[in-house]
Amino acid sequence: MALDPVTLAQDLIRCPSVTPEDAGAIGVLTRALEGLGFTCHPVDSATRGPLIRNLYARLGTAAPNFCFAGHTDVVPVGGQWSVDPFGGHVLNGRLYGRGAADMKGGIACFVAAVSRFLENGPPKGSISLLITGDEEGPAVDGTVKVLDWLAARGETLDLCLVGEPTNPRRLGEMMKIGRRGSLNCRIRVFGTQGHSAYPHLADNPIPRLLEMLRRLTETPLDQGSEHFQASTLALTTVDVGNPATNVIPAEARAGFNIRFNDLHSGASLETWIRETVAGVGGEYECAVEVSGESFLTQPGPLSDAVAEAARAVTGLTPELSTTGGTSDARFIKNFCPVLEFGLTAQTMHKVDEHVSVADLEGLTDIYARVLERLVGHP
Repeated sequence: MALDPVTLAQDLIRCPSVTPEDAGAIGVLTRALEGLGFTCHPVDSATRGPLIRNLYARLGTAAPNFCFAGHTDVVPVGGQWSVDPFGGHVLNGRLYGRGAADMKGGIACFVAAVSRFLENGPPKGSISLLITGDEEGPAVDGTVKVLDWLAARGETLDLCLVGEPTNPRRLGEMMKIGRRGSLNCRIRVFGTQGHSAYPHLADNPIPRLLEMLRRLTETPLDQGSEHFQASTLALTTVDVGNPATNVIPAEARAGFNIRFNDLHSGASLETWIRETVAGVGGEYECAVEVSGESFLTQPGPLSDAVAEAARAVTGLTPELSTTGGTSDARFIKNFCPVLEFGLTAQTMHKVDEHVSVADLEGLTDIYARVLERLVGHP
C-alpha cells in the first residue's frame, strides 16, 4: 500500500531533531525506506563535534540514479507556540510542527511519492535519497560527508532534486535552479587609545574603519545577470564597545555579508575586499570566509520535468529562480545537475510552523509524476 505523506511527516516531526540531535528521525525514515525495498547506509560523521546522523538509501542499481536530497534536522523552537511544536497535530487542514515546512514535510512527500510510483512496478533506473542531520548547523558533517562517501565507492548521482520549501505563497509558484554565493568578512582596525580632549596624542581607528566601509559600499557590485538578481553587500555589525564618552578606543570592528551572483567568485571578491581595505592603510586584520559559491543549473530535462508535473497538479508554471539563501544544493552541484522544489516557505523557522494537508498531497503527486518521467518503469 502507498504510504501516507501526512502520517510519515507526523512521525518525523515527533522526533525533536534540533541540530545536531537526531532524536530518532533517521530511524523513522530508514524503517519506511527499508519497507519499500531500499538498501540503507548510515553515513555518520563527527569531525567537528557531536555525531551527526546521515543516511544514503538506494533502490535499484541501474542508471540513471535519480536522487532526492534533504535534511531531518530543524532549527530551535523559539517563542511561544499555540501547539506542541513536536506534536505533529493536524488542525483545520494544516499540519503543525517544527520542520513541517523545512523540511520533514518535503521528505515525507517524496517517500510517499516513491511508494505510489512503485505500485506500477520497479524503477527502470535507480532512486536514491541523501538525507543529512547537519543542514541547519555548520553543514560540515552532513551532505559533504555523504558525497565524499559516494565518491569513494565510485557511486554517482545523475540528477538531484532537493526538497527545500521553494514556493513563496502557493505550491507550484517557484523552483530554484541555482543559488547565490555567500561570503562573510570581519575587519578589525587598530589604533592607540587616548583622551578625547587630546586626539593628537591618540590614533583613532574609527575614521579608518568608516572609510573602509564607505569604499566597500559606495558602488553596487553589479546590476545582476540573466538568471540572478544583483549581488548585495549588507553590513551586519559595527562595534567599538566603548562605554566611556571621553576615551578614544584602541580598536574598531565591523562585519558584512555578501550574497553574490555568477559574475563573481569567492576568490575574486576576497581580492577586491583586501585591495580596498589595504588602500586605506593603517594597522588592521581582515578575515574572509566563503560558505558557498554561486551556481546555476541550466534549464533542461530536470527543470522541464518538475515544471510539467507542477503544472499538471497545480495549474501553475514555476518560476525559475535563484533567490534566497544557501542550501546543500551548493555541494551537490559539483556532482550532478540539481534543483530545488518543495512546499511553501511562508512559515519555515517561525513560531507555529505549518503546511496545508492539501499541499502535502499535491507535492506527493508532483514528485510521483517527476519519477515517472525521469526514472520510469522497465
